[in-house]
Amino acid sequence: MYEAGEVHVAKVLELIGSSPKGWDDAAANAVREAAKSVHDIKGVYLKECTAKVDGDTIVEYRAVVKVTFVVERGS
Repeated sequence: MYEAGEVHVAKVLELIGSSPKGWDDAAANAVREAAKSVHDIKGVYLKECTAKVDGDTIVEYRAVVKVTFVVERGS
């Protein structure tokens, strides 16, 4: 929990996730991978959805997301 008057800084990291299943899964994959090295993720903004097509079939869904997390301060 944060104390009143405490200064907070958030950072935004832009990522591209992919999935053969769908855009929601592609976004979830990006967040899941970010969480392996980034702590205290507070939100995600879905910026753009694209897809790779082979013939008449979508073969890969891609989601460009902005992940927001709190910058940790040293003691």
